[in-house]
Amino acid sequence: MRHCIIVVGGHINDIFAKEFIEKERPELCIAADSGMNFFYRNKLTPDWIIGDFDSASSEALDYFGGQPDISWIRLNPVKDDTDTESAIRKAIALGAEKITLLGATGTRIDHLLGNIELLGIGLQNHIPIQIVDERNRIRMIGAGITIEKEKQFGKFVSLIPYTNIVKGLTLTGFKYPLDHYDFRGFCSLGVSNEIIAESAQITFEDGILIVIEARD
Repeated sequence: MRHCIIVVGGHINDIFAKEFIEKERPELCIAADSGMNFFYRNKLTPDWIIGDFDSASSEALDYFGGQPDISWIRLNPVKDDTDTESAIRKAIALGAEKITLLGATGTRIDHLLGNIELLGIGLQNHIPIQIVDERNRIRMIGAGITIEKEKQFGKFVSLIPYTNIVKGLTLTGFKYPLDHYDFRGFCSLGVSNEIIAESAQITFEDGILIVIEARD
């Protein structure tokens, strides 16, 4: 599976992110605007750099600007799409079959919510996209999944309905199971569940769910 890691300009734990990239060994790395600062600090080189560069450091711009093997897309700062969205769409155009966003969380809640919204591009294109930081993995799903306990990202699994209703939600292997439950929005029912079996299944008939695996 052709994996693309996109580093964007939000909060990023350099140690975690560098280890994640080294472990995953992605076929493609993209820096979205100030995401290039992470690559510069850690002496890593992205394949592509995309953005309007309003928040990237001058040192990173100068350093990577002299490297001929990097492809660049310079965006107009007056635009409708964020640099992150442009990077995701470019990754898909380049043949990515899985996308991970690093640096997509942090103190700007508007950016975080916007980045979660962008996970839906993966659903539209049948490509899994996830947001990962040192404490969370966030996915958006339109069909059932299985989470193996030994491979889960964090102790807690939270489910948030993205559509008005997620019909027929069934949870097996969880501390708090459900059986064909119509899961509606504006409630906290799905927060902080735990896996108690070797694997847990999330299935539903219709709708879209946000799945967050988290650890304290």
